[in-house]
Amino acid sequence: MTQADDLGRVVIPKEIRRTMRIREGDPLEIFTTRDGEVIFKKYSLIGGLEDFAAQFCDTLARSSDFTAVITDRDSVIATSGPGKRELIGRALSPELEQLMEGRSIYQRSKGDAAVPVCEGSDHLFTATAAPILCQGDVLGLVLFAAGVDQYPGESEYKLAQTVAAFLGRHMEA
Repeated sequence: MTQADDLGRVVIPKEIRRTMRIREGDPLEIFTTRDGEVIFKKYSLIGGLEDFAAQFCDTLARSSDFTAVITDRDSVIATSGPGKRELIGRALSPELEQLMEGRSIYQRSKGDAAVPVCEGSDHLFTATAAPILCQGDVLGLVLFAAGVDQYPGESEYKLAQTVAAFLGRHMEA
């Protein structure tokens, strides 16, 4: 049980924050039900663009031999290509979250360790990933995923970079 203080603030227990991947400063949505329940939901700017992101993924997947993926900070929100069912809605792997925090474009080369896209994924790995930046904050990633023996080229690098920049500017508008 938790209580609201005189300013209306509520403490979300550490265990719940860890499980739900809620970090300090993360925006939350607050809803109420007819039964008087209060529901806290993590807010995702990118998550509101699922249909738009899905269209981008379809176009990207047709332009390459890779699976196209768009994520928010926690999970896959849109994907197209082989492995779509395996990825959609799944939590990002800790390794991919670290890449995202680095705020730079990643491109896998021969000899690099394979970075799984999602937790528990055993055959789709990150080939190229570009952070979606909005006013200095990382909102998610545009990435191409592939098997462990597939390596991206310059076109995947440029496509991921271009779409990530476009989505970041779109979110600022």
